[in-house]
Amino acid sequence: MDEMQLETPVQGTVWKVVAKVGQTVQVGETVLIIESMKMEIPIESPRTGIVRKLLITEGDQVEQDSVVAILEVI
Repeated sequence: MDEMQLETPVQGTVWKVVAKVGQTVQVGETVLIIESMKMEIPIESPRTGIVRKLLITEGDQVEQDSVVAILEVI
């Protein structure tokens, strides 16, 4: 099983969690949305995979390069 960590490119607040644990996401599919400096920034899956863990919830503060999810690459 090949896993990868999904990280945030910016500091901000988790505005919305789109994907659910166990859900298959495609390349480019939005997993969650970060609000930073009044902008909504979608965090997309870089590979096709299954969401195995979400390490955040809506409203959480995240730093740049924070790991927010674990994906099982398929």
